[in-house]
Amino acid sequence: MRSVMTILNEQLKSFYLIKRLSNYEIKSAYRNHYLGILWEIINPMIQISIYWFVFGYGIFRSSGRADVQMDGEMIPYFPWMLSGFIVWFFINPAIIQGSKSIYSRITMISKMSFPISVMPTVVIFSKLYQHLMLLAVSLVIFQFLGYPISIYYLQLPYFIVSTIVLMVALSLITSTISTIVRDFQMLIQSMIRILIYISPFLWPPYHLKPEIIVTLMKLNPIFYLAEGYRASILGLNWYPIEHWEYTLYFWGITIALLLFGSILHVKFRDRFVDFL
Repeated sequence: MRSVMTILNEQLKSFYLIKRLSNYEIKSAYRNHYLGILWEIINPMIQISIYWFVFGYGIFRSSGRADVQMDGEMIPYFPWMLSGFIVWFFINPAIIQGSKSIYSRITMISKMSFPISVMPTVVIFSKLYQHLMLLAVSLVIFQFLGYPISIYYLQLPYFIVSTIVLMVALSLITSTISTIVRDFQMLIQSMIRILIYISPFLWPPYHLKPEIIVTLMKLNPIFYLAEGYRASILGLNWYPIEHWEYTLYFWGITIALLLFGSILHVKFRDRFVDFL
């Protein structure tokens, strides 16, 4: 617990620095682009259109399954996919960029006086701003798809915070290991390509047989986040309450990852330069 308190204390004390550095990350990434940060909306929308055409219009419609049954309701594939896929465009870059947030900035870190543990958080916050932009645009689209603003939107801040905490916990682990063993970064990129297909983003896994397959898929905490976003945006239910057992599991896993990541980071961070 001492390591966790150390990391949390560093995040709180450096919160203003985190905000400034994350803003700088965004500006520097798009300073030579005419459309600038708008690419954070254009790129996801292009990918969403491609995935909808391949899975929604191609695979599912051609097999006579244009709608998805969820919580007793029939939902068209596109709203179902988009409502969960939004969080993927936050998770994906947060994991990949967060894992190399330390070793790729070690020169800057060595010249400045601030806790190394804030670097994964800086990356995650820079991706958060972009996620909020995409979420805002997507919510406008849902008004035209027949899913107006509802009281269930009140869950969205909870799931955004849940995603941030999980990403920080994972990034503490992956950024530390990637600094020590550089090949680990390549493994993460390979796992991300698999993760999109074993999470409920592109195809509905609810009625798979045997049921143990669905249970195994739910061991992935990202499953909880995707379904939570869907329940909130589509106005289906109060997901954290109605699935309280899954909520407890999610936070149990997240806290365990945060504990492990904090211990690992604090143990090795004084030796990061030796591994470069």
